[in-house]
Amino acid sequence: MKRKLTCILLFSVLFAGAQTSCPVNNHSFSHGEIFSYKIYYSWGAIWMAAGEASFSAVKTELNGQPVYHFTGLGNTYPKYDWFYKVNDRYESFADTLTLKPLRFKRDAHEGGNYTYDDYVFNHRKKKVYTSAKRDSKPAKFDSLAITACTNDVLTAIYYVRCIDFSSYKIKDTIPVTFVLDGEVFPSYVRYLGTEVIHSELLGDVRCIKFRPKLIEGTLFKGGEGMTVWVTDDLNRMPVYVETPIIVGTIKVHLFKYSGLRNKLGCLVQKKAAPSK
Repeated sequence: MKRKLTCILLFSVLFAGAQTSCPVNNHSFSHGEIFSYKIYYSWGAIWMAAGEASFSAVKTELNGQPVYHFTGLGNTYPKYDWFYKVNDRYESFADTLTLKPLRFKRDAHEGGNYTYDDYVFNHRKKKVYTSAKRDSKPAKFDSLAITACTNDVLTAIYYVRCIDFSSYKIKDTIPVTFVLDGEVFPSYVRYLGTEVIHSELLGDVRCIKFRPKLIEGTLFKGGEGMTVWVTDDLNRMPVYVETPIIVGTIKVHLFKYSGLRNKLGCLVQKKAAPSK
């Protein structure tokens, strides 16, 4: 299974486990939210701007039911297309109250490979029905057993933003479950407390810090190498991600946002120097 360069934030929340209860109380996002990120790659001492990713949430309807439509996009810059061209689109439709996924789509062009997935979730039957196409091969159809708390990879991002981290101790693990590439994966997020980091966009920001347990693939190492910082306020806005990969390191920086549900409450004001 490939782990995607420009969709790295999607996998910052690939940390699912044996969830037995998954209540959600969404105070973090609403209709119209958009985040944009720049992705930097380093192999050695030189950092290069390799691509961009964006995530958006809008309210709409699916089969007459009110849903959130989440979209994640990732692209490499044209000057790197010769090396490894990426043009990815992820979409998910989730219930507005429970955030349970109802449908998930992935349309990914990466290098010389093409991936298309279409998942339909039936939570009453505890099944997800999958259609998968790889390159020019015929589509394959299957079904998987899921639990009441199974996410797709995109819905998982928004689910994690709703977690009340204040109820956990440092180094606690928090399970989440997700479906990808026709499999259900167990993993977790390890809560690491709060930390003030500097953002070129926002200045000094108080953040919640955690590490997701990643599934090993051709890009990411397995384990807890990735670190994620989200704002320590109601928005839980992902600000910065850093992770080693098989060759090199990737950093992801927020450079633009709009449509926040709540006023930012995480900015740290610098103390004025004492007068002489």
